[in-house]
Amino acid sequence: MGLEMKTDCQACRRTLTYDAYICVHECTFCEDCTAKNDSICPNCSGELVKRPKPPTGIEH
Repeated sequence: MGLEMKTDCQACRRTLTYDAYICVHECTFCEDCTAKNDSICPNCSGELVKRPKPPTGIEH
């Protein structure tokens, strides 16, 4: 089961490429919104970590 790879920040709606941060529930945020929340998900209070990049050649 892979990641959903959402394409928009859930806070500011900025379009994301691979610069996204996610929590264990895959809430997805941009780098700026992650920093504003001190790397804590505002939805579940989980840690926000950099989302892994998919292997080369695989689109999201």
